[in-house]
Amino acid sequence: MTETQRKIGFVVCLVTIVLALLDLQIVSAATVPIVRDLDPAHGIDKIPWLVSAYALASAAMLPLYGKLCDVHGPKRVFTAAIATFLLGSALCGAARSMDQLIAARALQGLGGGGLMSITMVVIAHLKGPGEKDSGKGANAGGLVAGGAMAIGPWIGGLLADHANWRWIFYVNLPVGVAVLVTTAFALKLPEHHVRRPLDYLGAGLAAGFSSALLLLTDWGGKRYGWASPEIVGLALVTAVTLALFLWRQLRAPEPVLPLSLFKVRELRLGFAVQAILGGAMMCAIYYVLIYLQVARGIASSSAGLFLVPLAVGLAVAGLLTGPLGARGWSARTFTLSGTATTALAFALLATTIGPDTSLWLIRAELLLAGAGFGQLVGQLILLVQNSAPRHQLGVATTSIRFFQTLGNALGTAVFGTVLARFYAGHGPGGDITGLAHLTGAARMAGVRAFVDATQVVFWGGAALMALATVLAWRLPRSGEVEGGSVPGGDRAAYART
Repeated sequence: MTETQRKIGFVVCLVTIVLALLDLQIVSAATVPIVRDLDPAHGIDKIPWLVSAYALASAAMLPLYGKLCDVHGPKRVFTAAIATFLLGSALCGAARSMDQLIAARALQGLGGGGLMSITMVVIAHLKGPGEKDSGKGANAGGLVAGGAMAIGPWIGGLLADHANWRWIFYVNLPVGVAVLVTTAFALKLPEHHVRRPLDYLGAGLAAGFSSALLLLTDWGGKRYGWASPEIVGLALVTAVTLALFLWRQLRAPEPVLPLSLFKVRELRLGFAVQAILGGAMMCAIYYVLIYLQVARGIASSSAGLFLVPLAVGLAVAGLLTGPLGARGWSARTFTLSGTATTALAFALLATTIGPDTSLWLIRAELLLAGAGFGQLVGQLILLVQNSAPRHQLGVATTSIRFFQTLGNALGTAVFGTVLARFYAGHGPGGDITGLAHLTGAARMAGVRAFVDATQVVFWGGAALMALATVLAWRLPRSGEVEGGSVPGGDRAAYART
């Protein structure tokens, strides 16, 4: 590829990441007009599936996407994922019922799972001849990903307020078609002609496990009680499919998630930190928005603007990682600094948040959290890509996205359960949904209990990121590997040989 083609390909990758993550977050702000238009009588009960259908399908396909890249080459799989995503987007925009929309969201998610994960594989292939793994591609990809996650709900609310909700999906079509055309002419990536058997049974078990886990965490304590037959059954399905998946990966000739990857210290620690980061990032985004709306009475569209400082922190940290990396900062250093910074931000949120906390202080704390996240989202991908054997680059890259997705689900569910249980034990009215109907002294007591519950959630986020800091400390220093060191510190070359 020429230098111009590489730059064009890089821009295409960034646009693709934005498409994938915006559609994961953007629907949350437009659920009310969607239900009002499609099913005002019963659609409210199906709202959770608008997000869950996309997330379930996306997570279920992630393990298989990595193996498909390693077997067929990233360009073919990338093109197929974009086409699937666009077809799902068109069907979402044309849906005439909630059931149709949910089914189209699942199809869209099948492609969306590949847009984020395969894009990072493509970025890894865009380096010029002899170019070192400077991390610019992974950093920029992570930076754009974090920004898209932060501003997605605000964009969704903007489109829902000033245009028809269908444009949330239709806007993907011209952008996606441009990406497809550009990919066909500009991207020249390695194509693999050696055919190897794919572990479809393993992929199916991974899909079953991740789907059951996401449903378990999404429904538990909300739609069904934790001791209900539905949740107990889902827990059993989760455990059984996980056990079968691990058994299959030990015996399959071409496993979708080779367990040998976990023998490399950088990979297993990187996967763990990424999972923790996924849970913590959802905590910062989701529960800050809930606090602003419930405790401070701020409208949802205005609350979304509070995520701008988070996005700014991400942007500034992401831009600084390049110059600092050129001065000798390693992925380990960024991971340590990022986890410690994020832990501090959560601790400050937990300490200072209250019924009348200065909104500017909250913005400053979100800015600090964004600075921590910005050091992590690209560097963890770079760490994994530099440590994985070359022939397993695709599956290693998609695996880190897979663990982040599981972290998102587990973090949201666990923190949500903590919030609900604490409020139920200390607040009036039994549950948080009744807070809006309280008045006078009862409302003041309810808001105080909700704020206390939110503090517990943020202390949990601080504890998680402190654990991530300990894991980051155990990462090998530059040039070290398990049992010794690599001459010249070229860990990436060592792993690929």
